[in-house]
Amino acid sequence: MPKISRRHLMATAAAGLALSGCNLPTLNTSAPTKDDFVSVDGIKFKLKDDTYHYVGANIWYGAYLGATAAFGNRARLLKELDDMKALGIDNLRVLGSSELSPLTNSLDPAFTNKPGDYNNDLLVGLDFLLDEMAKRDMKAVLYLTNFWEWSGGLVTNQYYTNGGDYMNAGDPAHPWPAFADYSAQFYASGTATAVYYDYVRMLVSRTNSITGKPYKDDATIMAWQLCNEPRPGGSDAAIDKNVEAYYGWIKDTAALIRSLDSNHLVSLGHEGLMGANGREDIVVKAHEHIDYLTAHIWPQNWSWVDGKNLAGTFDAGAEKVKTYIQAHIDIARKLDMPVVFEEFGFPRDDVAYEPGTPTTYKDRFYGLIYAAVEDAIKNNTPVAGSNFWAWGGAGRALHADYHMLRGETAYVGDPPHEPQGWYSVFNTDTSTQALVKTHAEHIRSLSAAG
Repeated sequence: MPKISRRHLMATAAAGLALSGCNLPTLNTSAPTKDDFVSVDGIKFKLKDDTYHYVGANIWYGAYLGATAAFGNRARLLKELDDMKALGIDNLRVLGSSELSPLTNSLDPAFTNKPGDYNNDLLVGLDFLLDEMAKRDMKAVLYLTNFWEWSGGLVTNQYYTNGGDYMNAGDPAHPWPAFADYSAQFYASGTATAVYYDYVRMLVSRTNSITGKPYKDDATIMAWQLCNEPRPGGSDAAIDKNVEAYYGWIKDTAALIRSLDSNHLVSLGHEGLMGANGREDIVVKAHEHIDYLTAHIWPQNWSWVDGKNLAGTFDAGAEKVKTYIQAHIDIARKLDMPVVFEEFGFPRDDVAYEPGTPTTYKDRFYGLIYAAVEDAIKNNTPVAGSNFWAWGGAGRALHADYHMLRGETAYVGDPPHEPQGWYSVFNTDTSTQALVKTHAEHIRSLSAAG
């Protein structure tokens, strides 16, 4: 599919598309200069006529820190942004939605209190974050919901509309893949998707309360992302049942976003092959109406390494990582679009959580990812950048078990369902930060060289 069609895919189709009983607005043609926004040209990102590569981080809690409410901390946010900028980080993947939920280990407060009732403190926090990122020449990728439980997500949108039914991830009564199968029922639920679409309309149409600039005209935003790690299911049977509804949700959501905002890229937020039970056909089809490919890499989560025996399992895991990277480069070539490794994480030695504990194998893993990205860029592949998971900065766990309690504000890179410190890069992790900084210098040199 030609890139001009992908960027403006719904400009002509929007008028005839019905989404949950709501009409799409007319496409706004009074956009600012296109050169101000990240765009796609074949397998490359472009910005101001130059190829755009980036070095990124995940900081899901950015809007939370940006709020002036008791759960915010703007002084800390400014320091975190300055620290990341000093390392050469220029792209942040940020939570742009959360749903207040009865699910265990989910965020409170949330962007959505209930359908149609939105948390203004968090929305203003996001306004503040975007304004401060603009001052530092950073780009944002904003994801609009979550397949997983920690921010409410797809299960909570179902809970809002199905009479109060839900399932907790990790519930012994519902072992894997029951939660993933339940979450994926969202795509076929007209009432649940309607709640989601209402939020998307509200946020994409928002005007920044600080700058007075509509989000659609804010070049700080690189992309709207449909969801964090949306899978069509966990089991093969659920995937087969849900996949057509899944494709339809992707198509309709991309069309809705483009009908409201013709300036920004649309991303899926997909893990890649591991998010489709290894099925390349699903990954390819899922990106038919999407601007670029994403892949996430989680060697310990996927049992490619044993966190308690990294010395004995790292090398074999590293080979699987290399294979996974190459597989997604190949898929991106087939799709004729860029690919970004927008989540990758690795534990500290012996799966310690405390800042200051050794990061020997974590650093080796980061070095592996960064070397692969640099090599791919040198060889003119579709690889455009990466975002590590996640920036923990000055955040610290408050409890001996390293778990964040509901309503707490000790934000680190690890969300509420995970031990705080598992995958975070803290402000004291000097060796890991040195790798990030060196990689950023290499990416700048490669970009300057053409």
